[in-house]
Amino acid sequence: METPGLAVHGEAAPFSTALRSLLNNPQYSDVCFVVGQERQEVFAHRCLLACRCNFFQRLLGPKLGPGTPSPVVLSTVPAEAFLAVLEFLYTNSVRLHRHSVLEVLTAAVEYGLEELREGEKKGRLLGGGNMVSDRVEQLCLEFVVKVLDVELVCEALQVAVTFGLGPLQERCIAFIEAHSQEALRTRGFLELSAPALLPLLRSDKLCVDEAELVLAARSWARVGAAVMERPVAEVAAPVVRELRLALLAPAELSALEEQNRREPLIPVEQIVEAWKCHALRRGDAARGAPCRRRRGTLPREHHCFLDLPFK
Repeated sequence: METPGLAVHGEAAPFSTALRSLLNNPQYSDVCFVVGQERQEVFAHRCLLACRCNFFQRLLGPKLGPGTPSPVVLSTVPAEAFLAVLEFLYTNSVRLHRHSVLEVLTAAVEYGLEELREGEKKGRLLGGGNMVSDRVEQLCLEFVVKVLDVELVCEALQVAVTFGLGPLQERCIAFIEAHSQEALRTRGFLELSAPALLPLLRSDKLCVDEAELVLAARSWARVGAAVMERPVAEVAAPVVRELRLALLAPAELSALEEQNRREPLIPVEQIVEAWKCHALRRGDAARGAPCRRRRGTLPREHHCFLDLPFK
């Protein structure tokens, strides 16, 4: 009986270097992508992409036919992120950078590159093995958390909510809870979607006073109203109920009510509920009035009458 052959392996580095030399190289390429808003041309090789990624296998299948195909337009992915994805597909490694990691992650999720998502726990990605979805998300979280800061966290939260990356969402919320005032002043906060903002406003652990949170919510709604060309109150409607107006002192609530007449943001009945808490000198837990203090709530005289202290 013939003895099975012995598999021998050459050095991986020269092989990786040789393949990297083909990256975005028009020589021998048989497909051209037009990528991003800048419409940058990126050259690649159909057989390599198709065998490495199901997305490209479907995109570059037999329907393109022989000969030189027309450029494939991918206008939504930034060129830098797309090149990082291709680098991983060609060489099984890629160097990530803080400023573009979320764009690379987004592309990896959209293209179904589980290996790339798995490897985002390291600054230098090394491919290896297939992982189930939950493990992929956990390893992705580990990398993003390493570079997480005030300027990045809201953008990371939006990516997590958009693609259902639960562990990443939890870590982003925890970071914002610890750095609430700084995070609320970032551009990323103003650009959050309503589904991304909701879990923040529901948190008891935000280190910010309610008066400042109301101002941040108004700024957020104004930006959304300008972008979507809709009324401020309409944009704010999905999230504004989470503001705990009963925590405000009577003078603050009066000022808010007056501003709300000039620029509607909060439903009138929600302000009435807050006034009821003051009149009854207790939090109306049975009616669900939001009276629970947050971690950053500044003390006010009437707080001693609320039924739901911060825990």
